[in-house]
Amino acid sequence: MTMKTDAIPSSSSRSNSAALLALIAGAVAMGASPIFVRLTDVGPQASAFWRTALALPVLWLWMKFEERGSRAARPLRFDRSILLVGACFAGDLFFWHLAIMNTTVANATFFAVTAPVFVVAGAFLFLGERADVRMFAGLALCLAGGAALIGQSYQVAPDRLLGDFYGIVTAFFFGAYVLAVRHARAQHGAARLMFLSTVVTAALLLVAAIAIPQQILPQTIESASSLLALAIVSQAGGQGLLAFALGSLPAAFSSLVIFLEAVAAATLGWIVLGEKLSLIQLSGGLLILAGIFIARPRAATSAGVVP
Repeated sequence: MTMKTDAIPSSSSRSNSAALLALIAGAVAMGASPIFVRLTDVGPQASAFWRTALALPVLWLWMKFEERGSRAARPLRFDRSILLVGACFAGDLFFWHLAIMNTTVANATFFAVTAPVFVVAGAFLFLGERADVRMFAGLALCLAGGAALIGQSYQVAPDRLLGDFYGIVTAFFFGAYVLAVRHARAQHGAARLMFLSTVVTAALLLVAAIAIPQQILPQTIESASSLLALAIVSQAGGQGLLAFALGSLPAAFSSLVIFLEAVAAATLGWIVLGEKLSLIQLSGGLLILAGIFIARPRAATSAGVVP
């Protein structure tokens, strides 16, 4: 017997609505990261390390708040799911910064926004989440919107091919990160998962920052302030809200957040840095919003997930 899934119980509807709002807010927070990175004077891997390391106190406080009702303190255990989440995000940040170093920001972003393609395939293969016609239609609109938003600045050049490749690797790692978080949320609360996985990410990025010669310590108050904002807003805020949303929303739909991040980054670049948007870019942003609206989940998906 086939059951209709359009009608959602009110509690599930509220849960999904809260998760969707968290997803949107997280996208805006993550979209601010290029602004903060541009205002720092440290190396690319160093900024990625500080982004995660400085977020740890905030994430620890969030974990303590989330678990305040527990009768006994749970040990901080790094199981395989947490290690996988931390390693995937370290790979995402590492190759994202390598892409920026070896190609244009537009090129790096153009390839990075293909991450949902990996997520849709991975969600079906590893999580058993089937993508329907609405999801594929939404993904197609988002890809078209991303191309319109970023494609005008895309440049083809032989000396940038390595950087372009790093952009594709970034998309792969971000896709793997979304799938790993979605899987881990069945066993861990959002705050505990984010704190422990960020410890892993920070440790891996510290090794990278030391291994690759670069400026590690900020030299000005402005740079240090930007790194702190990067950690609190984009890491603790943006990634934390994404982890919270993945407790209720399907991985494939949640991965579309990377397109919202591109919209947020372009908008903030216009407001903060005076980088004007063309009509085509504005149209691309509207296509992305339309794609996300079409692909939005209409059935409860939070069963078996830790709050």
